[in-house]
Amino acid sequence: MQRSEQPARTANQELAQLIEAAGMSHHALARRINLLAERSGIAFSYTHTSVANWTRRGMVPRPPVPAFIAQALAERLGRPLDPAEIGMPEIRENPEAVGLDFHRDAHEAVHTATRFWSTMRRRTFVTAPFAIGAYSTPVTRWLAVPADPTAAHPGRHRVGRRDLDALWAAAADAQRSDSKYGGGTGKASTVTSFLNERAIPLLRGDYTDAVGKELYAGTAELARVAGWSALDMGHHALAQRHFIQALRMARAGASLAVGCHVLTNMALQATLRGYPDEPVDMAQGAYDRARHRAAPRVLAFAKLVEARAHARLGDAPSAAAALVSSERLLEQADAEPGDEPAWIRYYTPARMAADAVEIHRDLGLPAAALRWNNRAAPMPESAYTRSVGLRMTVLATAHLQNRDLDQALAHGQRAVTILSHVRSTRATDYLAGVVRAMAPWRRDPRVIDLSHLAHQAIALSTTGTAR
Repeated sequence: MQRSEQPARTANQELAQLIEAAGMSHHALARRINLLAERSGIAFSYTHTSVANWTRRGMVPRPPVPAFIAQALAERLGRPLDPAEIGMPEIRENPEAVGLDFHRDAHEAVHTATRFWSTMRRRTFVTAPFAIGAYSTPVTRWLAVPADPTAAHPGRHRVGRRDLDALWAAAADAQRSDSKYGGGTGKASTVTSFLNERAIPLLRGDYTDAVGKELYAGTAELARVAGWSALDMGHHALAQRHFIQALRMARAGASLAVGCHVLTNMALQATLRGYPDEPVDMAQGAYDRARHRAAPRVLAFAKLVEARAHARLGDAPSAAAALVSSERLLEQADAEPGDEPAWIRYYTPARMAADAVEIHRDLGLPAAALRWNNRAAPMPESAYTRSVGLRMTVLATAHLQNRDLDQALAHGQRAVTILSHVRSTRATDYLAGVVRAMAPWRRDPRVIDLSHLAHQAIALSTTGTAR
């Protein structure tokens, strides 16, 4: 994974000698580098300590900083310099690694995030593979140090309340659209455009510590929604990068609640990708790190995702324990709402029950799955179109485990009808799962008809004809 600086090597004598020849102090050089970066639209806050690290420890900052260092020295020396002459040969970055870094330094982190968001439309990120190992460093660093010391930043344009409200509103609007129509809607592309066109300039702006913390938290939530939309369309490598940068922004904003939610989303993605072992640790870590700071509903969702991972592992006792914890926390949240964030209100008893059906289906316990479904209140299809459709597919497969083809067909047909109106690769995968589970009855005319309708719905969603 590409890091902000190469590992320490021997002292950079070339750079030290050029600084001395130019007659520049470390303070002056750092200030000039920051100014050159700002003129290029990049925000850095290098200090004399940074310069000392480059000269004495031989650390090499990420491009384009070596070019800025060379330019600053060239101005004083009156002759051109290139990075190789200052002991910093050009580092060629693997484009597939962009967006996977989780820097310790907040300013480097912002640079990485903004560089990723400005280039994320590259096909590279859509076709790159999902790598569970890429989550190791981000998770470890967030769990160890979930907050940066300060979020204040100097800049030209002052960031205010209206800017922050616009960030939160854009994230909420995109989340509602994703729940209703899937990740392939126009709102999904709007949120990525908002990150590039609105969030990046704000991150480079001027703000206090308090404003900065909310700015970073809002940007993290926006990136999380963008990641979930990408996941829903099957673009898991792109989603992974959004989640990593969202987690880093949550740390910059000192928001344990947002960080817990992002990390829980990462765990759910890994579970859906077929890696259920690591998500248990991720969900448990998210819960433990935020348990004294996050709202009960946020913690309840972390326990739900832990239960889902245990179910994929076939560990029924652990899944049951996590699900009970989630239910109790959700009851607490409903009884005493308190000051909970708006972005977690989608996690309701109906949502928990729907996931509980899937958990018990995954455990091969169809009777328990159907009991959970009987406990669940119906979700409004108008607001949760995709969620209701997914629930129908899970119910269909649970009935198939129970050898009840008639009920499976009824729920499968409803799922096809509902999911024909969303654009979601995840939804089409669930529909395809229903068809596969009906293989023992594949000669039944009703199964043949449902299979035909399901494939039509999948084709509509894939080609973008679905609403």
